[in-house]
Order: sequence, then structure tokens, then C-alpha cells
Amino acid sequence: MPAVPAWPPKSLPRLFVGAMLGKGATVELNAGQANYLGNVLRLTNGAELLVFDGLSGEWLARIAAAGKKRMTLSIESKMREPESIPDVWLAFAPVKRAQTDWLVEKATELGAARLIPVMTQRTVAERVRLDRLESIAIEAAEQCGRTRLPEIAQPMPLRRFVEEIDSGRRLYFADENGGSSLAASFAEGPAAILVGPEGGFTNEERAFVRDSGAAAISLGPRILRAETAGLAALAAFMTLAGDWR
Repeated sequence: MPAVPAWPPKSLPRLFVGAMLGKGATVELNAGQANYLGNVLRLTNGAELLVFDGLSGEWLARIAAAGKKRMTLSIESKMREPESIPDVWLAFAPVKRAQTDWLVEKATELGAARLIPVMTQRTVAERVRLDRLESIAIEAAEQCGRTRLPEIAQPMPLRRFVEEIDSGRRLYFADENGGSSLAASFAEGPAAILVGPEGGFTNEERAFVRDSGAAAISLGPRILRAETAGLAALAAFMTLAGDWR
């Protein structure tokens, strides 16, 4: 009888570190990371793990010293170069905290380069905690194998976002009143996807975004929740841009 493999397959722990990495470097982990590796995963001196800094790729590291609240890693060799991803931003109107957290987590997994909270007339969230969203993005990147982190931008009003977007970046506007398909509007190059809040954009906002030259797109025949719309558009874009080949 053939042996039954263990599931899930064993893999090395993966960690984001804020220090610049390179062969032979040493990295001091913060107390939370040291506690996670030492007390949760029970790793000790000599154990291997994968680390990334968001810039230089993924590295094999080894625990060089472990204490109760401190841990030092020794960087041994590069395992992967930084990922190459389409340059696409996702601009979204924040919704309730749990749904916004979920959107940031999944957009990170899908490969968004930048996430931008956009405040509209119908935005229900009064406060956006960037530190919380950054932590969620880091955890998602650790788990999904990304070597780059999405930038989490400061919240900004809709009008400012549209007016300040670079002319070389194509803006796709998910208009619940309809538009062409993303496939019909798609063009190679830097892009941004804009999705609205619960209840949609106001007529005034919709007219302003359309008049800016944004490509109005439809996300199909069904009514999507705000957080679903953003992820659906991002997934469709990544498919067209070749990220899923």
C-alpha cells in the first residue's frame, strides 16, 4: 500500500522583516515575531525559515540566537528574485471594518501594487486605521508567497484621487449604471481601478469621474457588494494583464 502523504505539506515558516536583506546579514526580530517563532512555532537555534523585505526578494534565513523575547536571524542565500506584477492600483470606498479588512487581505493575495481608500459622499467608514490595514497586508503577503507588499495610501477624497492620478495611468471606473466590459476597455500599462461604496456613487460623482476620461466598465449582470466588486475587477484585470498565465 502506498504511503499517504501528510497534509498540508510541510513548508518553511515565512516572515516579513523591515530590515534590508542580503547574504551574510543578521536581523534582529521584534518581540512579536520572536514570540511567534519561538513560543508558537517552537523554533530554536539552527531552524530555517524564509524571509522577505518587500524589495530584494525572498531569502533563506537561519535562527542564530533565540531568547525569551529576542531572536536573531542569519541570512544565508537568496531563494527568489522580487516578483514581477502588473502595476495596478485598487481605489475603494471603505466599508465596515470586517469587510474592509477582507478586501485588503484578498487584494494583497491577488497582487495589487497599491491600495487607496477613497472617501465618497456615501462612504460609511468615518475612520481608516492604516496600521491595521498594513498589518493585514503583511500577514496576507507572508501566507500567499508575495515578495512585495502593496502600498497602503492615506485616505483621500474622491475628487482629489481622480484629479491627481497620473495621465499615464489608465483609470477604470466600475460604474453600476453600466459601461463596456473590462476586456473591451483593457490596455497594457499602469492602471487604477475605482470602485464605489455601499449604495454606489452619487449621480454627481459618477458624472465627474466619467468626465475625467476614465473608462467606465461593467462588472456583469448581478449586483455585487462593494468589497466583492473591487476584488472581481482586480481578478479580471490580472487575468487580462497576464498575471495568471
